[in-house]
Amino acid sequence: MHEEIVRTVCDGPVFEVVLDRPKANAIDAATSRQLGAAFTRFRDDPELRVAIISGAGKKFFSAGWDLIASAAGEPGDADYGPGGFGGIQELPNLNKPIIAAVNGMAVGGGFELALSADLIIAAEHARFALPEISAGTLAEAATIRLPRRIPYYLAMELLLLGRWMDAREAQQRGIVIEVVAAHELMPRARAVAAVLAAGPPLVFAAIKEVSRESENLSFADAMQRIRQRQFASVATLYSSEDQKEGARAFAAKRAPQWRGR
Repeated sequence: MHEEIVRTVCDGPVFEVVLDRPKANAIDAATSRQLGAAFTRFRDDPELRVAIISGAGKKFFSAGWDLIASAAGEPGDADYGPGGFGGIQELPNLNKPIIAAVNGMAVGGGFELALSADLIIAAEHARFALPEISAGTLAEAATIRLPRRIPYYLAMELLLLGRWMDAREAQQRGIVIEVVAAHELMPRARAVAAVLAAGPPLVFAAIKEVSRESENLSFADAMQRIRQRQFASVATLYSSEDQKEGARAFAAKRAPQWRGR
């Protein structure tokens, strides 16, 4: 096993996280805590604006929950860190965009890790599955997230049958935004990240918070909370220099200079 299981690289405002745990990039509790620490750093550093999560190697993005560790006695309710399993699906106030660059099989919790990102780009050989049904357990996050992403009956097909879905089908279903050749995956993810990094960070934060926190609100209630600035990110945005800069830049027909304040 490599000593550095979770590798991180900062390229200006872009934060890359690579899960490197041969042979299948499976996630045990210790690995999950490392991922959580990496994404906590990303969340809390104002200089970092967008993250990319990928897996080492060409075969696996992640095989998900480490069943070998489980069979050896690691409990299902182990401490996975403040971000929950995979480090990001429950991390509070993670209001920056994340791209999942799926470089191979995303299985079970690996699929759930990808679903926790905001955008998924996949290599053309990538495959997705939720085989928890055959292990007699629940794909917890996918059972919540997937029916909100795709039609209910399609989500149930994947959850109840545990069948495999290739990258092209995942794109057709609206899970993946783009499918590229394997050698183009990271360059494409970095190109999308560069666009996001040049964008308005306070608006991105508001988009993520409002989308997340309004899931259980009626449209009218969500709109009222926006207008009354009851979302912290909206309150920050609407009193920011960036919003004034956006209006000035539009009037002057020039590119805005976003400062995140």
